[in-house]
This record gives sequence, structure tokens and C-alpha cells, in this order.
Amino acid sequence: MNFAKEVIVVKYSTYLFDFDGTLVDSMPSFISVMLRILDENNIKYEDDIVKIITPLGYAGTAAYFQKMGVPLSEEKMIKIMNEYIYDEYAYKIQAKTNVISTLKEIKKRGADLNILTASPHSVLDICLKRLEIYDLFNNVWSCDDFSMTKADPIIYIRVAEKIGQPVKNILFLDDNYNADKTAKSAGMSVCGVFDKSSAEYVDDVKNIADYYIYDFAELLDI
Repeated sequence: MNFAKEVIVVKYSTYLFDFDGTLVDSMPSFISVMLRILDENNIKYEDDIVKIITPLGYAGTAAYFQKMGVPLSEEKMIKIMNEYIYDEYAYKIQAKTNVISTLKEIKKRGADLNILTASPHSVLDICLKRLEIYDLFNNVWSCDDFSMTKADPIIYIRVAEKIGQPVKNILFLDDNYNADKTAKSAGMSVCGVFDKSSAEYVDDVKNIADYYIYDFAELLDI
């Protein structure tokens, strides 16, 4: 008796994931640290500050904060950011619902998994290793590796070159509107990811993304 093995056809075989707010539930920690620096220096900010700084990384955020009037050097601010946030990533922050099982299933199907995040390796790597998913990824990149932010479309082109795939063949996943919009402008397919921190921008993301998921398990059907 012959049993046909089920063949799962996938549209994408190369994925590029954001980290904070996409794979892990870290945005509350990230936001509290960044706003703490503004509050400690009595700097007023608009409601959209999180939307602006999330794609910039620590260095980009420090530069932006200087323009807002924070009287500290970029180097000093980055040092403070790392000191405030380290324990959160090293011991507390967890993967979002269904992220680990979904990543393992996609990897099992033969997909090429990659990360591009604004977070530095000092917190990124230790968190991925604690969650025991670091080895699922072919490449784990911080924006620091490119000396660019996710607000620059060139970074997505550079990533595609390193992966060895045309930009259009890569599915980029991020919870942040600005990052999704920029990746789309660079030619990537884009999947928006729901996160409570960016809930007010869901419709904005949907308007520019190819897909949108509320639960990571939905990625298996794309």
C-alpha cells in the first residue's frame, strides 16, 4: 500500500525578521528605557515618539534625542540605554505567542531564517540564546553591523546581497510602520506583525504591507 507524503508548498523560502515586538515581547521594556532617558532630562515629546525611534536603533535614537535637546553625548546615551535594558533581555523577556513553534516549523520546511533588528548584539544574542532559538537563524544582524538604520532603504538591499537573494524574494516581518514602509520601498515583500505597542498603527501598516498577522502561527498559511 502506497502512502503519498504530504508536500507543503510555500510561497517564500527566505525570511527577514525584526526582533523587538515581532519575535519577542520586548517593546514595553524598550519603550520604558528610551522614555526614561527623555523624562530624566526633562525633554517633552509627542505621542508618536515610539513610532519614530523604534527603527533607529540605539545609536540612531541617541542622535535623535540629541536633536530633541538631551544634553548628553551619543556615546553616553548608548551606554545608559545598555545599562538600563540588559537585565530585561538577559533574564526576563519572552518570545511572543507561537513564535518558537512557528519558526521551528518554517525551518523544518527548509526556509532560510534571518534577523535584522535595531537592538545591539549585547542584548540580541543573549536573549535569542536564552530562548534557545539562536541556532534557527542563518544570520542574526543588528543595524550596527551595517552602520545604518531600518529607516534607510539601502540596509534592506545590503541584507539581500549578504543573503544571496533578490530583494523581491525575501519576506520582511516587522511590527513597526516606518520599518515596513521602508522595506517595501526597497522592494521586499512585507508582512506586518501585530504588537500592542503599535496597535494604533495597524491600519497604516495594512495599507502598505502585503500581509498582516495578529498571531505568529498565521505565518504558516502565507
